[in-house]
Amino acid sequence: MPTWKQCTKELLPHSVDTGGFSRFFNGDIMPKHCCDKPDCQICVTYPSSIFAELYHDEKTIISDHKSYLAFKTGEIVFHEGSYPNGLYCVNSGKIKVSKYGPEGREQIVRFAKAGDVLGYRALLCGEAYSASATTLSDAHICFIPREIFTAALQKSPALSLKFIQLLSHDLQTAETRMVKLAQKSVRERLAETLLMLRNTFGITNDGLLDVQLSREEIANIVGTATESVIRQLADFKKAGLVDLRGKHIAILDEHRLADEANLEEI
Repeated sequence: MPTWKQCTKELLPHSVDTGGFSRFFNGDIMPKHCCDKPDCQICVTYPSSIFAELYHDEKTIISDHKSYLAFKTGEIVFHEGSYPNGLYCVNSGKIKVSKYGPEGREQIVRFAKAGDVLGYRALLCGEAYSASATTLSDAHICFIPREIFTAALQKSPALSLKFIQLLSHDLQTAETRMVKLAQKSVRERLAETLLMLRNTFGITNDGLLDVQLSREEIANIVGTATESVIRQLADFKKAGLVDLRGKHIAILDEHRLADEANLEEI
């Protein structure tokens, strides 16, 4: 399967988001499809997608005009500071969305998985991306051009409402995160992060969290030093809350871990 870079004849500066398109010297944008794109009507992620309530003809228009992009683990989907030309819809794979502070330290702000959309806030506001998106696994992502996405919003009040609800949820999540960073201890935040990863990505048949993150990446979610995460994970293992197998983590007692996180519900 070719990667995005292999499918793009000419890579552009990071300030330009091609969305899987290559720009030729005459300024025209030509689509470069990485592989055969799936029909939106039969996509396995569609029932849970934000586009699920569109009418048949609206789905057909999106399906006909989208691009289907393949990414390898660790590749950039879009860069912080670049401007969007369309919307990304994750077909498969895992993605992290992160910002970098003045000293170059990464802060992971959220994750995306199959059925999720990326880049919508910047696209709707006409602003540059405020964060970067990077794949945590091999991924396939559909790219919907700006004009097609905007037309769908204008035609479908239900879709517009869905995106308003999505943005409202993002705001609530950001507010909640600010309170936790200010009022919860590192131990509480780490316990809650592990449960969040379980709820987001699920577990494997071996009982492991179905996402592989380095200790540094976990620290970048929690908002602490890597050494603190290593120490707290060792304490959790000693207490029988988790098991550590290299980069993989298994949650052994979710109820006690929820108590550590000071959560009323898991």
